[in-house]
Amino acid sequence: MERVVPEGFILNEGRGPYTTHNGPFYINTSNDPWLHGTFILDRHCNGAQIAHGGMLMSFADGICGHAVYKETRTAGVTIKLNSEFLSAVRTGEWLEGYAKVNSTKDDFVFCESKLYVGNRDVLLVNSIFKLRTNKEQKKIIKKRR
Repeated sequence: MERVVPEGFILNEGRGPYTTHNGPFYINTSNDPWLHGTFILDRHCNGAQIAHGGMLMSFADGICGHAVYKETRTAGVTIKLNSEFLSAVRTGEWLEGYAKVNSTKDDFVFCESKLYVGNRDVLLVNSIFKLRTNKEQKKIIKKRR
């Protein structure tokens, strides 16, 4: 079956190795909030042949991260992610979602995301991100070496 990416979406490149491995993921920046999408592939599914909950949460987390960066121009790290599963997603379906920042307080950003297939809501996420300062970034990079 040929999968056609909806108009306005382009491949979302330049992401980390985990996200790149689990994609391909697409983005549409002509909307506000930005829209993100992917086709559910066999490798995204559990034994029941529906999208694995961890895959859906990871996808939503990445969307929230984009919204946080777009709003603050600072990278953040997820410190809380609450998920509410509403519906299953089957292999071959186009999954789409968006996120918006609700508020910021000091270095904390409160964000929510919604995933859906057509007009069927799939997952709602509420999250909190901690913004990373340049000093914290350098500390993380040093630890890796």
